[in-house]
Amino acid sequence: MRLLITFVRKYPRHSVITLFALLLAGAAEGFGITGILTLLSSIGGNGVLKDSLSKGGSFPLAHFLTNALAALGLSPTIGVLLAVLVVGFVVKSVFMLLANKRVGYTVAHVATDLRLALLRALLNTRWEYYLGQPVGALANSFATEASRASQAYESGAKMAALLIQAIIYLIIGLSVSWKAMLTSMAAGVIILYGLSHFVRMSRRAGSRQTSLLQSSLARMTDSLQSIKPLKAMAREELADAVLVTETKLLNKAMKKDVFSKEALKSFQEPMLTGLLAFGIFVALDFLALPLASIMGLVFVIASMVTKLNKVQQEYQKMVTYESAYWSLQEKIKKAEHEQEKVFGTSTPSLERSVRLDNVNFKYGKHWVLQEASLEFPAGFFTAITGSSGTGKTTVADLLIGLLRPQKGQIWIDDQPLSTIDIRSWRRMIGYVPQETLLLHDTVMRNVTLGAPELSEKDVKNALVAAGIGDFVATMPQGMHTTVGERGGKLSGGQRQRIAIARALVHNPSLLILDEATSGLDPESETRICDTLRGLRGKLTILAISHQPALINAADRGYRIQDGKAVLTVNRADFEVGSEHIGATQS
Repeated sequence: MRLLITFVRKYPRHSVITLFALLLAGAAEGFGITGILTLLSSIGGNGVLKDSLSKGGSFPLAHFLTNALAALGLSPTIGVLLAVLVVGFVVKSVFMLLANKRVGYTVAHVATDLRLALLRALLNTRWEYYLGQPVGALANSFATEASRASQAYESGAKMAALLIQAIIYLIIGLSVSWKAMLTSMAAGVIILYGLSHFVRMSRRAGSRQTSLLQSSLARMTDSLQSIKPLKAMAREELADAVLVTETKLLNKAMKKDVFSKEALKSFQEPMLTGLLAFGIFVALDFLALPLASIMGLVFVIASMVTKLNKVQQEYQKMVTYESAYWSLQEKIKKAEHEQEKVFGTSTPSLERSVRLDNVNFKYGKHWVLQEASLEFPAGFFTAITGSSGTGKTTVADLLIGLLRPQKGQIWIDDQPLSTIDIRSWRRMIGYVPQETLLLHDTVMRNVTLGAPELSEKDVKNALVAAGIGDFVATMPQGMHTTVGERGGKLSGGQRQRIAIARALVHNPSLLILDEATSGLDPESETRICDTLRGLRGKLTILAISHQPALINAADRGYRIQDGKAVLTVNRADFEVGSEHIGATQS
């Protein structure tokens, strides 16, 4: 029930409207049922209705109904009582429509709100935390867990509706014969408790499913991303071996869930029959009720227990799905706890240089940079080289502000990066990663990434600046041509130029390329270098690379070695503070 209370607190307005509609629907149904019971009492000869009116209400609801009809100038005839039944159920249907519509809207809200909460929490986390999250598990949370959580809410809402209806039947039954009703109710509670084992089984199976879906989808994502080399070496069975065990365990958990649900339904039917038989026996043998009252009680008891059985079934569904909600909430809370801390408020500008001043940085206990100092003059092209793992990409991440140094300072002109509004600074950066990720969409969409403020003219200018404007113009639909899955319709160099255009379309002050030419042929690499040389003076460029072509094209070059930064190339002639650096090369 904790889940249902949580949803009520989270969506109070929706919950109040739904509850109010359900109460009115239940009252309308009770009104209609009272009409049919009054009719049965009237048909029963020396029936309950006549006695109740003369003795002051052995059947209070029937008494209330006849008084209400009398106030309207109506007599409790067969036609009127049948009309009461029909009107009661029509009104009930109207309010149930309102309640169910509200529940449906809230179900959609639950899934959407959870997905947005997870997405926003993840996008605002520290970079180190984000890197540790398995993509497959996050995708499972966004899709499967959010959907299952909304199903839990739907089952909880249905359970509440059925419970209200069962309470209405209980009130009616107590009005007819409180002894018979309480006896039947006690027996019903015993039956429900006896069947609760299957509910607990569903809860365990649901939790197991949630856990296995997380791990198996994470593994599947990793396996599918490496399927090409596996197929190339005829080793597809390795991916299968990774997934087969968890898939079988997931199947086992799903079987247990199916069994528990079907077992609950199967046992409920004969137990309901036994309860009805017990109620009739008590009414006839111990209470000596008239036939009309027995008929009414059988109808009321059967209806109430049927509702209670459905309540238990919906509760079973809710506990099956609720583990997904708590799992998703845990991810959101962890991500919110790992939020990136932003302290700076100053507005950045890049007019002179960006520099690292005696920066130390380590991952865990491993020092990557120690007393490293680098300077990237504004308007010039600087390249960084070094062996794998020496910290080249770490330098870029520190400049972007994704990582914070343990010691030392990063300066934008004369402002420490720690005092600058980090989002404003990042809006001044264009970034091209080593792995070019293109959408299965148009060239324009891949360049703008859906930013509404960017026009076709902006895209055209960025494509021209990236050196691919002429090629895109020859495509069948120009910039509105689809590039295929992961840009499969383009060559490696063309994909990389689209990525550069994406980085340039916002007119950045600093362009960072992280191993952007590592997978290109020499001709494509030369053209990319020519493009970057053509951008000198318009913006500041930092390229991280192993490739000699980029180093040769740069104005300035650093090598990262043993945690230090060594200036290896300096072809520029510029002023940095009071220091004049001449055109030299080492």
